Amino acid sequence: MTTLDTQARAEGPAPAAAGKSGTSRKGKEGATLNVFSHAFLVLWTVMAAGPLIWVAITAFRTSVDILNDPMGLPVSLHWQNFVNAWTTAHIGQYAINSLIILAGSLTGTMLLGSMAAYVIARFSFPGNKLVFMLFAGGMMFPVILALIPLFAVMENFQLLDTRLGLIVSYIAYSLPFTIFFLTSFFRTLPTGVQEAAMMDGASHTRTFFQIMLPMAKPGLVSIGIFNFLGQWNQYLLPLLLNNENESSYVLPQGLASLAIAQGYRGDWGALFAGLTIAMVPVLVVYAVFQRQVQAGLTAGALK
Repeated sequence: MTTLDTQARAEGPAPAAAGKSGTSRKGKEGATLNVFSHAFLVLWTVMAAGPLIWVAITAFRTSVDILNDPMGLPVSLHWQNFVNAWTTAHIGQYAINSLIILAGSLTGTMLLGSMAAYVIARFSFPGNKLVFMLFAGGMMFPVILALIPLFAVMENFQLLDTRLGLIVSYIAYSLPFTIFFLTSFFRTLPTGVQEAAMMDGASHTRTFFQIMLPMAKPGLVSIGIFNFLGQWNQYLLPLLLNNENESSYVLPQGLASLAIAQGYRGDWGALFAGLTIAMVPVLVVYAVFQRQVQAGLTAGALK
C-alpha cells in the first residue's frame, strides 16, 4: 500500500502540470494573435484615415508651400483657400446643385423603394418572386452598359442637362439595392401588428405609413445612408447627362473641373479646400447616424 500511495502521489501532479502548460501555450498564442490583429487594425485605420487627414491639413496651406513640401504641415491657417474654393472656384454653387438634386433623388428612392419592398415582402401575388428577382438582377447590371440607351431616352424626353433628369436617373440607379435590402428587412417584422391593424379597419396605406414604416426605421436609416453616399459621390451619370452648362454641375463634376484647371492656374490650396468641403457632409452624416447604421445592418440577423 505504501508503494502504491507513493506512486500515485508521484504520478498525480503530472496531468495538472501538463494542463497548465497547454493553457499557457494557448494563452501565448492568443496574445500573439491579438497583437497581430490590433496591428492590422491600426494599419487599416492609418490607410483609411490618413489620406483624409492629409487633405484636410493641406487645405490650410498655400499653393507655394504645397509644391515645396507636399507632406508638410501648415505654417499658418490659410482660410482664404476656402473662400476661393467657395466663390472663385464655384464650389458653393456646385454643392447647392448637389443638395437640391440629392433632396429629390433620395426622397424618391426611399419612398418608391420602401413601398415596392413592402408589397413584395408582405403580399403574395402571381409573379412575386419574379419581380423580386428582376430588382435583384438590377444590382448585377453595370451602369456603364446602360449609358448609351440612357442618353437616348433622356434626349427623347428632353431631360438632358436638367435637374429632373439627374433625379430620375439617380432613383433608377439606386432602386435595385434599396428594394433588395428593404424586402429582407420587412420580412423580419412581426405580422401580428399588421394583421391587428387590418382587423381594426386600417387601410393598406395607413398600415404602411403609420405602422410598418416606423417599425422599419433602422433599415430605412441604413439604406438611406448608403444611398446618400452613393448619390452624393456620383460622377458618371452627371458627366453623361449634365455636361453642357458648367453652372449646373454637381459637386463631383465641379471638383474634377477644378482639378483639371490646376494645370493652368495652380491654386492647389483651393482644390484641397474644395475636397475638404465635399468630405464634410459625408463624415457628418456617418458620425450622426453611426449607431442607426449598425443597428439596421444587424437587426435582420438578430431577428
